[in-house]
Order: sequence, then C-alpha cells, then structure tokens
Amino acid sequence: MNIAIATLSLFALFLANIPVAYAILGSTLLYFLISQQVEPMLLVQRMVAGIESVPLLAIPFFIVAGVLMNYTGITRRIANFAEVLTGHLPGGLAQVSIVLSTIMGGLSGSGLADAAMQAKIMHPEMNKKGYDPGFSASVIAASSLITPLIPPGIGMILYGYIGNVSIGKLFMAGIVPGLMTCLLMMIAVHFISKKRGYLPVRKKVARPKEVAIASKDAILALILPVIIIGGIRIGVFTPTEAGAVAVVYALLIGFLFYREMKISHLKQALKESVSTSSSILLIIAAGSAFGWILTWERIPHIATEYVTGMVGNPIAFLLVLNLFLLILGMFIEGNVAIIILTPLLIPMAQAYGIDPVHLGMIFLFNIGIGTITPPLGTAMFTVCSITKVKIQHFLKEVLPMYIVLIIALLLITFVPMISLWLPGMLM
Repeated sequence: MNIAIATLSLFALFLANIPVAYAILGSTLLYFLISQQVEPMLLVQRMVAGIESVPLLAIPFFIVAGVLMNYTGITRRIANFAEVLTGHLPGGLAQVSIVLSTIMGGLSGSGLADAAMQAKIMHPEMNKKGYDPGFSASVIAASSLITPLIPPGIGMILYGYIGNVSIGKLFMAGIVPGLMTCLLMMIAVHFISKKRGYLPVRKKVARPKEVAIASKDAILALILPVIIIGGIRIGVFTPTEAGAVAVVYALLIGFLFYREMKISHLKQALKESVSTSSSILLIIAAGSAFGWILTWERIPHIATEYVTGMVGNPIAFLLVLNLFLLILGMFIEGNVAIIILTPLLIPMAQAYGIDPVHLGMIFLFNIGIGTITPPLGTAMFTVCSITKVKIQHFLKEVLPMYIVLIIALLLITFVPMISLWLPGMLM
C-alpha cells in the first residue's frame, strides 16, 4: 500500500510540473514518512550511496568534454566533412544534418545538446535553400536520436551503472544500431527530397582529393570515438577514465591544435557542465532512493513473476515491452525512466533469456523516440522553440521519420545480433 501511495504521488508531482528530481525526492520522502518499517534517515543514506560510485564520474566527464567541443571549432569542421560526403545527394543539407548527428554522438553523447546545436546552425542554412522549416526541424530532432546510441552515450553509462551491465559492452553495442538508423534516415530523406525538389548542395560526388582534405581537417574529431572504444577494448582505461581522456583531448584541440578556444570559453563551458551534471546527479540520487524502496518492497520479483505468468514467450514480451516503453517515453524524461525502470526490466528480460545489453539498446531507442513525441518531447520542444516552428507543423512533417524509427526499433528488437555482434566479437 505504501509503495502504491508513493508511486501515485510521483505521477501526481510529474503532472503538476514539479522538477523531476524534486518530484522523485518528494514521493520517496513520503514513502519513508508513512512506512513503519524503515527509518526516514535511510533516505539520505540511500541518496548518498546512489551517487557514491566511480563509474558515475564518467557522466560529468563526458558532459564537460561534449560542451568543450562546441567551443573548439570542431563542429564546423565536422559539418564540412559531412557535406563533402553527402552533399551530392538529394536533400544535401538534411543528409549533412543526419551524418553530423552520428559523428557528434562520438563527441558529446547527448541527443538534446546535438538537437539544440543543429537547430541553431543547420536550420537557418536549410531555410536559405528553400527547405520546409517543419521538415528541417523534424530531421534535426529525429536525427538527434542517433547521438545517444553512438558511444559515449550518457544514457548507456546510466543504464550500465543502474543495471550492473558492462558499460564497455554497451558502448560497443550502440555502434551498429546507430549507423543503421543513420542509413535508414538518409534513405527516407533521399526519397522525400527528390519528391519535393530539395536539391543537392554539390553538383557531383566529391573528388578523392576533396574527401582527403575534409578528412584531414576533421580527423581530430573522427578519431576520438576510436580512442575511447579502442582504449576500453584493450584495457588501457575504464569508461570513467575514458571520460577524463576526452576532457583532456578537447582542451588540447581547443587550445593547442585549432587554437579557437579562449579562457572565457572554458569558464562558460564549465558553468554549463556544472548545471547539466548537477541536475542529472540529483536525479540519480533521488532515483536511487526510489529504486531502493522498490527493491525493499520486492517489486522487481513480483513484477517478473506476474509478467512471465501472463506473457508466454519472448517475442510477445518484447512487443509488450516496446509498446509500454513507447507510451511511457511520451510522459517521462529519459534519464528518469532509466533510473526507475532498469531494476524492474532487467530481471524480466533475463527470465525470457534476453541479454541485458540487447535490452539496453531497446530501452534507449524507445525513450529516444519519446524525445520527439508529445506531450513531453524534450528534443521536439527544444528544436521547435529555437527554430520557431509550430508543434502542429512539426508533427505533420515528422511522420515519415516516425515510420523509419519504428522500422529501426523492430530491427533492433527482433534481430539481437545488430546489437550483440560487435560486443561479442571485440569484448
């Protein structure tokens, strides 16, 4: 009964637009106050224990690295590289946006940061070329889903920590789904652009010399994911240490190689990083306490027994899981969903023989779709507010992207080797 009251209060606070961390904290505090079995002081202990972990240091490190990258001049170079590769295709700038999101995943790991950055940089350029503003916004928002799949995704670190799943394997697992989604979106944009007459940026395919020049200019950005994945794979550093390496790497690029970063930029980047990191860590602390009371009440065990009794086979379970996560993603922010649901879903998935790494990819992709879906849709609202595109117009234009994303989701769900092949081969 106590856990039911706490859960209902959590959703009531969400509906009242209380900030996420305080909503979770308030409902958890309510449980500790009305429960006769646990002391209220345990709340503080569980919150501290929830963030007293070395692996979690990877989150602020990668956030700092991602923010610093925006001040190094690297984004412009990556955009130029993407244009050389895809500018000859119909809808050239939209294709550039998709490739840019894919590459930026290896630098920032944050889909929302990527969406905001591209809304400021790419959307005005697409408008100048006569693209429908709603179409441009929908491509930018939808392609930002790729970013968290490409290591080092913040969601992967969080899921791995909460679920006790290898973060290194999760990093490996996201590469193929991310590249596959990139390809599917590029195909969709190709046909839409041909139908609407959105012309290529370039008249012909770039010559090898042009590709070589653009690659040389962007090489420092392109090799960072290789350094991170390679370093983790051969045991040079842990995912947490990889985050620290990424920060040092960003500083070296900004101050020594490109020399576009100033001390004022560093101060601003650190301010942005502290704000983002502290909000995420507060959510983790509160969510860890809420997760503890779920475990105390044996909710994961009860839920697993109930679901396995109702759903007879893994295929049916995966269908129900996707439907549940898609609906939930419309109403709950992604990091919150990971913190609360990971302890519940992993035991269920394991009961059906589903690998936790595979489950992680399904989970992350579903909540990614939620970021461009009303009523919450954080990426949708971010892009629309920056580009001044009306939500109704955005939703009309994003429909083809929804179809592409659902196809990608079904492939990731029912072809496990898309996620598991690379970790199985390299780890």
